[in-house]
Order: sequence, then structure tokens, then C-alpha cells
Amino acid sequence: MKRRKRVAILTGGGDCPGINAVIRAVAKKLINEQNAEVIGFKDGYHGLVRNRHRKLKYTDVSGILTLGGTILGTSKIANPYRYAVQNGKKFEFKDMSKTVIKNCEKLKLDCLVCIGGDGSLGIANRLFEDGLPVVGVPKTIDNDIRGTDLTFGFDSAVSIATEAIDRLHTTAESHHRVMILEVMGHNAGWIALSAGIAGGGDIILMPEIPYDIDVIARMVRARNKKGRRFSIIVVSEGAKPKGGNVVIKRMVEASADSIRLGGIGFVLGKQIEDATGLETRAVVLGHLQRGGSPTAFDRVFATGLGAKAGDMVEKKKFGYMVGLKKGMFVEVSLKNVAKGSRTIPANAPLLKVAKAVGTSFGV
Repeated sequence: MKRRKRVAILTGGGDCPGINAVIRAVAKKLINEQNAEVIGFKDGYHGLVRNRHRKLKYTDVSGILTLGGTILGTSKIANPYRYAVQNGKKFEFKDMSKTVIKNCEKLKLDCLVCIGGDGSLGIANRLFEDGLPVVGVPKTIDNDIRGTDLTFGFDSAVSIATEAIDRLHTTAESHHRVMILEVMGHNAGWIALSAGIAGGGDIILMPEIPYDIDVIARMVRARNKKGRRFSIIVVSEGAKPKGGNVVIKRMVEASADSIRLGGIGFVLGKQIEDATGLETRAVVLGHLQRGGSPTAFDRVFATGLGAKAGDMVEKKKFGYMVGLKKGMFVEVSLKNVAKGSRTIPANAPLLKVAKAVGTSFGV
């Protein structure tokens, strides 16, 4: 009797709307069309290292399309190649990749589907190079993965950020204030740029374009003199001034990427208020961008990515990630994905759109 194909699914990195839609699509396609056995590793790469997993039956993935988060759990700190092990009050980092390979071999996996951002998919590429059959699915609200025009979760995050700007607008106009909205975006400003345009932000600040606080202050004063007695500023958490550094909220010792950004909105708010004399308030949107139910677009998009990933498993297109290029699903080498983040290029059409309506980038 022919052995049933066995495929595992893992969700790594930060949570975002649409992960469960991908899990659902991958599992249902494999079960329906290939009679495959599907298992899910718990809590991202922690599950691979500790061999913690669960079987995913058809009924387990029914009814999860609209759910935010991930039914498998995830982790932003687990990295098999630099795995944190606590020794007293300190952490030591160990290479647990061989343990991961052995765990997958014992399970007789035909493929591991990794759903994650550039960090998680970079790890997936190393596992593939070490002999593990891997297929990747791009997941991040930051929209910064190489090889794809779009990542699922981004549309949901932009929708939430845009609604926040809309709500800040009424307060800013009523109280004649400068209102700053800080959104996520470590190395890339896609959320700030898209939500800033959609919400009518007067100033958009991003990691790709270091800003000048004097330019920002002049624009705010100029708007005030013209009778526009409020201003809306949208800033990525990774934005920084010319010649300056990002604002670090805290350090996470156990994480392979220990820096956690946050607080640029408050720093900027004080600087603007000191420079202009205008009342300034800052709001950090934070994890609200990542939580909750995905938009209709992200549900459709995530389902399509999951179905394509299922095709790639069947065709043994290992070492590749499913991506979107010019409206078509494509297969992208994980080696290319692992090269780094996809930031906003200087000739990006959206930059021209923002400039056309008078938006400033603080330069």
C-alpha cells in the first residue's frame, strides 16, 4: 500500500491577518487532492526544535478563514541556527539545526511549508540548503519581502492604519493640533506610505528617506499661517533623522534580532511642539495593525497563496516561495528572498503620487 504524503506547516515571526487562511488553503488542497496527511508545528521554529506538533484534520481547518492570528502559534525569537537556551539568568545561543533535521526525518516529512516574513524565510532557506524540502509563503504586514509585489496581511494593516488616521483627523481639526500616528515598518515604509496617502497625511516619514526636523517644523508653521491649523503626520517606527539613529524601545536578549523599535512618534512630537509652539500629540498604533480579522482582499489573496503552495508541494518545487508578480502567482527562489528586505525604491510610483498632492517627506 502506497504511503500517504506527509506535509508539515509552520508559521514563524509576527502574527498577521490571513495566516489561518493560508493554513486552511494549504491543508484543504493537500487533503482533498492528494489525500495527504498534514501536521502543524506549534509556535514557529520552537516547534521544530522541540518536536512539538499536532495533526491537522479537515475539520481542524474549517471555519478559520476569518480568524486573525494563527491556530498553530508563532514566535519572533526562535531561530534553530541561533537558538536561545537559558543558563541561569543569562542566555546562550546554540545551533539546533541538526536536531530540526532529525525531527523532520523521524516524522518522514515530504515537505515543510513555512509561512513567514523575510527572517523566517531566510531560516527556511538555510534549512533547505541543509537538505530539508521546503516551500515558503510570504507573510508580513510590512510588505517587505523580496520577489513578490505584495504580502498577505499588508492590506489589512493599511486598512486599520487608514481608519486610525481618519479618526485622528477629526480630533486634530477640532483642537487645532498636530497629530502623529506611528505605524510599524522596521526597515520599509510601505504601511506609512500607503496609509498616509489613503488617510490624507500631510507629512509621511519612512526609513528610506531620513527626515529633517527643521523642514517638518517649517511645513507645520506654514500650514498654520495659511489657516490649516492642524497637521497629520504618519511615521514608520524605523524612520530616523538625517545623520541620526532609530528610536529603540527595548532589547530582547533571547531574540536573534534583539532590537525592538518604537517611540519615534513621541520624540518627534516633542521636537515639533518645541520648534513650533503648536500642541502636538502622538499615537502609537502598535499591535492593533497585526490583530483581528483579515480584509476580504487578504482572505482571497492568502487563499490563493496557500493553494499555489499546495501545487508547489505536489510538483516538488522545494527551495522556492510563492510570490505575486504583475497579478500572477510565481515561484521565487528562497535564496533570493534571504538577501534582505524589499524597501521602497526612489522611483516608486506611490512616492510620485504622494508628492503630486502636496505630501511632504520631511526633506
